[in-house]
Amino acid sequence: MPEAVIAELPIRLNGETVRVPAGITVAAALALAGQQALRLSVKGAPRGPLCGMGVCFECRVTIDGRRHERACQRLVADQMEILTHD
Repeated sequence: MPEAVIAELPIRLNGETVRVPAGITVAAALALAGQQALRLSVKGAPRGPLCGMGVCFECRVTIDGRRHERACQRLVADQMEILTHD
């Protein structure tokens, strides 16, 4: 039986292009790219996804110039620009 082909999309993560599977959340794409800390707390501690369903707001990033977007609630899109530690 042939292997399934998974479509990939290019996204820009902190200025670098990475390819991620289509249909996944931004949080999942960032995890696949090795990005664990998505932002810093008020005291400078690294923060990352916690609940995975948009309740905790720990996964906030800048997506296409819009600050404080929840990475766990957005699906990746072709050429999406994502900035962490904003």
